[in-house]
Amino acid sequence: MTVDNPVEHGFSLDRADHRLLRGRPPAYALAWLISAVGPGTRIKMVRALPGGTSSAVHLVLAMDPMDPTARPRRLVLRRYVRADWLAEEPDLAEREAEVLRLLAASPVPTPEFVAVDPSGEQTDVPAVLMTALPGRIRWDRAVQDPWLHRLAELLPAIHATPIPDTSQVRRYQPAYHGKQLRPPAWTRHPRAWQRAVEIYHQPPAPTEEVLIHRDYHPGNVLWTRGKATGVVDWATASRGTPEADVGHCRANLLGADTAAADRFLAAYQDVSGRHGYHPYWDIAACIDLSHSCDAPDLVLDNWLVAAVAALA
Repeated sequence: MTVDNPVEHGFSLDRADHRLLRGRPPAYALAWLISAVGPGTRIKMVRALPGGTSSAVHLVLAMDPMDPTARPRRLVLRRYVRADWLAEEPDLAEREAEVLRLLAASPVPTPEFVAVDPSGEQTDVPAVLMTALPGRIRWDRAVQDPWLHRLAELLPAIHATPIPDTSQVRRYQPAYHGKQLRPPAWTRHPRAWQRAVEIYHQPPAPTEEVLIHRDYHPGNVLWTRGKATGVVDWATASRGTPEADVGHCRANLLGADTAAADRFLAAYQDVSGRHGYHPYWDIAACIDLSHSCDAPDLVLDNWLVAAVAALA
């Protein structure tokens, strides 16, 4: 079966990307999984999980060879298949594995680390094996305050996760740090964007460095019956200022409800007690997201102008 242009959670994949991201993992990658879980393990099912565009993520049901009547073990195999990503960040799998280990003692619901193939020697590309969490991604068009509050409640627990001095978790830097940036072709406010680019390359000095998710938004949170049951996708986790996560989530909420971004900030300030939010984090999130916007995004356009004005 071929798929010309499947759409999942708002993402459109062409045929090549669908094959790369949703195609069945090669036999030797599954053989590595079996060796990591336990010799004799039988794979009952392999299913591509929807939504991701940066890596191939598959749910795997593994049967215990010692107890064939037991419920299958639910695992997630994440393979970093994009050559352009690996060219810039070849250690993605290793970094994600380290963060999952750090989070093992955290109250944040996160996958449990199982195994890592840092270089792809045994799988085909760098890969991480972890447990699967219950729940589904929830992108609501009508964003309700209780949901925003629960979304905000997860952040202080993430930021409280201790980072050992020996940890290799990298320090935060803007996604396009050091690169030549220009205002998007679709903006109605090129001068504001040019000023934003100047600000973007000069992040405020961190008042503290904590563990940040770095890609925190509703697409990386799982829910069951209104309760958050998992935070996933830790590949870009960093040491940084907590508000970096807040700004990124705010920008991602704009597509559902423009007022939701401010309501989320208010919820975060309520649960964290932190009230010194810097407009820089809105600017950084806008510029990062603008690189995935081929069509004009007037909401993002206006939001960036307001953030630049707040620093005037």
